[in-house]
Amino acid sequence: MTKLWGGRFTKEAEAWVDEFGASISFDQKLVAYDIKGSMAHAAMLRSCNIISEEEGQKIHDGLVRLEKKAKNGELDFDVKYEDIHMNIEKLLTEEIGEVAGKLHTARSRNDQVATDMHLYMREETKEIISIIRDLQRVIVSRAEEHVETIIPGYTHLQRAQPVSMGHHLLAYDAMLDRDADRLTDSLKRINISPLGAGALAGTTFSIDRRQTAEGLGFDGIYENSLDAVSDRDYVIEFLSVASTIMMHLSRLAEELILWSSHEFGFIELDDTFATGSSIMPQKKNPDMAELVRGKTGRVYGSLFSLLTTLKSLPLAYNKDMQEDKEGVFDAVITVKGSLKIFTGMIDSMIIHEDVTERSIASDFSNATEIADYLAAKGMPFREAHEIVGKLVLYCIDNDIVLTQCPFSKFEESSSLFEKDIYQTLDPREGVARRNSEGGTGFTQVGKAVQKRKKQLDMLN
Repeated sequence: MTKLWGGRFTKEAEAWVDEFGASISFDQKLVAYDIKGSMAHAAMLRSCNIISEEEGQKIHDGLVRLEKKAKNGELDFDVKYEDIHMNIEKLLTEEIGEVAGKLHTARSRNDQVATDMHLYMREETKEIISIIRDLQRVIVSRAEEHVETIIPGYTHLQRAQPVSMGHHLLAYDAMLDRDADRLTDSLKRINISPLGAGALAGTTFSIDRRQTAEGLGFDGIYENSLDAVSDRDYVIEFLSVASTIMMHLSRLAEELILWSSHEFGFIELDDTFATGSSIMPQKKNPDMAELVRGKTGRVYGSLFSLLTTLKSLPLAYNKDMQEDKEGVFDAVITVKGSLKIFTGMIDSMIIHEDVTERSIASDFSNATEIADYLAAKGMPFREAHEIVGKLVLYCIDNDIVLTQCPFSKFEESSSLFEKDIYQTLDPREGVARRNSEGGTGFTQVGKAVQKRKKQLDMLN
């Protein structure tokens, strides 16, 4: 059968060439959006008297039938028709006859695919925001349970200062909140309609672009027809935010992997999110966290790939742009799956409070407390820092920790020390005292949890 655009051609491509150029293997994912956009376009053509009432109704009814078949998985697509648009046109022609050809009046595949992608990105972006909120609620809930659970805080992966586990978890809630805000802001650029821009120059028909935009739930239209069909900024923006989401999840994945190791022992992941070894029966591997960490790279790859594809493209549409879809489809699946995995993983993990507390009792993460103690008594902090460094060195040389350091050594270091220094060195006391706004003090973390719970409840 001659292709729908074949009038100018005298030869047909070989089958393998058709397969190389076709996108139906992946853009069939857009079938529901393509039909929805076609319904809005047909309604506009009818109201503008570009097609008759009878023709418009016949086209609409045919599209409704195709929509139902699509939902039931009853549509068969053919690589000969290249993409989802021509496949739908061919199927509509089989459904209602030659009048189906009038649907393409005042429309190009260029503005059609752009419309499909805007509809797809709008729906998926909103769903990902919702999934992020689900994960945030779980994180905040676990933070509330562990406001007064203390764990080592690290810089350079070296013990730094003890912190509240709730405080640590809320840091990831904050990251995810920024991610959700970025996605929400991106909807302003996603939710605009390119339909009616034609191939690149608009159309000679007296169409109503505002009508199709309103019918499809868009907030407005592209004001420039060239920009309408060539813009993929909103896809790049999504992939950029998706990459940031995956980066945040990968950081948390790395911590869970470390924390679940024998060397740390801070947590145990639920069996649902771990696997065993085929040879070593004792193993419990944090495979789901590792997979999320690994899948981060494929989302980055989709972003870099599209940036590279678009970097030298002249206006307006070019076939290169067909390469925008597989990467974004894959990124959507990857991000949604990763967020859902973490929701279950965080919700079900066991936190070994006794292990985390014991670990702090045997390190020097309370050293800053001594420096603050001396500074509060009037000593310049830099001088206090020097004194504490020497006390730490003394303890290391004598295989003890600061709480075991003799008071005589404290007195030798500075006359400002009193017996209450041992209370100051208590890790739990040290965490509780860090009560500056946004700090890890238990009071501050409790307030932060309640604030976040209210904010997330308002988003329901």
